[in-house]
Amino acid sequence: MLLHVPQVLTRDQVDGFRRRLDAADWTDGRETVGHLGAQVKRNEQLPETSPLRRELGGTILAALAKNPLFFSAALPLKYLPPRFNRYAGGGTYGFHVDGSIMDLGQGDQLRSDVSCTLFLSDPEEYEGGELVVSDTYGEHEVKLPAGDLILYPSTSLHQVNPVIRGARLASFFWVQSMIRDDGQRRLLFEMDASLQALRGSGADRTAVLQLTGIYHNLLRQWAET
Repeated sequence: MLLHVPQVLTRDQVDGFRRRLDAADWTDGRETVGHLGAQVKRNEQLPETSPLRRELGGTILAALAKNPLFFSAALPLKYLPPRFNRYAGGGTYGFHVDGSIMDLGQGDQLRSDVSCTLFLSDPEEYEGGELVVSDTYGEHEVKLPAGDLILYPSTSLHQVNPVIRGARLASFFWVQSMIRDDGQRRLLFEMDASLQALRGSGADRTAVLQLTGIYHNLLRQWAET
């Protein structure tokens, strides 16, 4: 499932992020990938040990905790703390698949089920830089307003097109969902959206209650905690 989540961050939050990131020290993005990824990756990232990364990442996770659309789609169990990257001067990241198991430290690990990119530059600020996600329906180009997020299955082949003018700033991170299977997550998301629409339309309360029970029983059956 490919889903656009608008306005995860407010304009004031985005502007604050940009001021801090414009003054930050960046490092070679290839430091965080393996041999294959390093062959197609050309960007900059905040260092893994950066206090700024932890601070801004915490703000993002706090915003997501209040976002019902994101929660309904991702059904998050664990997060890899958000990272930050910068593409400019032809910077790109060729087609790749995200790693399946990621280290959270202190013996804890995360299975990457859902990949997320939170855009911090507006589309008119740079040329190129589209996130391209490939699935059975073809290739989908994504370039969202600053503060908006795209989520998609971590199993997807994807790339970032070369940035040939300006700079593209973004945050990216991964989620281990309570629901491992993307098809099951999609069904639950669609059912939840339908239930919200039915509640808003004044539909029969008994029928809505019955469907709500079915939703939670499916979640109970499929969830890993």
